[in-house]
Amino acid sequence: MAGKTNTQFEIRGVNHLALTCKDMKRTVEFYSGVLGMPLTKTINLPRGMGQHFFFDIGNGDSLAFFWFPDSPESQPGVTHPANLVTRGSITTANATMNHIAFDISADKIDEYRERLVKAGVDVTPVLNHDASESQASLKITPTTFVRSIYFLDPDGIQLEFAGWTREMNDDDVNCEPHSTAAG
Repeated sequence: MAGKTNTQFEIRGVNHLALTCKDMKRTVEFYSGVLGMPLTKTINLPRGMGQHFFFDIGNGDSLAFFWFPDSPESQPGVTHPANLVTRGSITTANATMNHIAFDISADKIDEYRERLVKAGVDVTPVLNHDASESQASLKITPTTFVRSIYFLDPDGIQLEFAGWTREMNDDDVNCEPHSTAAG
């Protein structure tokens, strides 16, 4: 999707997003086996600190995972959403990652949903994000801008397959940002 130009830095995309998992073997089985992302680099960290593995997510971008033997347990509703979109609160703590959306072709969304269901993955219905009061519809509307499905990885990390349906324009930037700073 084309967009506005960054005039400060020539950023070409996401090199990698690094997350933490509880079980690297289970993570490899899910991301390579179920989602088909090739494993491109594996690292045993020095002094038994853990591992760092990279998966190719397309377009030269990577998703990476750390495994640390002494990581604290995740806390749904703090470290990641306690629910999938449409099934309850998706609030997470400040400075955490809420979810990652993988860019797909919007016309593949139904096919990919079926593939995930066949693989035993719990996945939401297709949501057509739009300008309605609920901001999503089960049907495509004139204001739909992205179609998506949500699902969880084995550690409860919320993932999304999202496909843009149209170019964004100036009308799409229409909210003032909230601030918690004392004024």
